[in-house]
Amino acid sequence: MVPASIARLHVRFPFDYSRNMELNDATTALAALGQPTRLSVFRLLVEAGPEGRTPGDISDALSLPGATLSFHLKELAAAGLIQGEPRGRSICYRADFDAMRGLIEFLTRNCCGGNRGQCDPGDCT
Repeated sequence: MVPASIARLHVRFPFDYSRNMELNDATTALAALGQPTRLSVFRLLVEAGPEGRTPGDISDALSLPGATLSFHLKELAAAGLIQGEPRGRSICYRADFDAMRGLIEFLTRNCCGGNRGQCDPGDCT
């Protein structure tokens, strides 16, 4: 069962409300990812896939003190980028792939004037 605080955050995504809401949600997500430690945590959770990782695993992998990691997990959850699920006496965190895809879609919407066929990074040489 997902805690109510996390479930409420998930409802905000995938960035498909009004334009202002989209912009606000995208800004919040990008601000959360704009901090190096949070970006590292998020990338680690993306690599872990749907299995996720426990705080102890994340802390060991990134050599982070527990209190520091807790702060960054809270910020990523508040931005709607990760979800936590109780697993016994611990919590398993995983990336919210729907939110990540929504953010990428928001960033690339109307790329190349709406002609997605022209949006090949290889064309920028």
